Amino acid sequence: MSVDLAFDENKLLPAIAQDVETGGVLMLAYVTREAIERSRETGEAHYYSRSRDELWHKGGSSGHVQRIEEIRVDCDGDAILYLVDQEGGACHTGYESCFYRTLDGEVVGDRVFDPDDVYE
Repeated sequence: MSVDLAFDENKLLPAIAQDVETGGVLMLAYVTREAIERSRETGEAHYYSRSRDELWHKGGSSGHVQRIEEIRVDCDGDAILYLVDQEGGACHTGYESCFYRTLDGEVVGDRVFDPDDVYE
């Protein structure tokens, strides 16, 4: 990597996934250096699961992969942006985006799959 990245004390960076066509924000997750390297090698998004303490390939179990068009770094080097072509829904709850509801709880996003059918 030719840009200096400012990983936090846990060696993580926040990563935003944005739909390359619509500009919609799909999700926020965290990455390690290995996740970024794997994403660059495969062309598909990889993240780090803090709850499972492991690297994960987005869509590895659901088939709803994110094909990376470009990876950008913010001005401070402490966050990255994956510009992606999203296959299916980005959210494990079945919505197109993880940001499918307002702070008041109103659902404003589209459900694109049934998680019970995908994660049996």
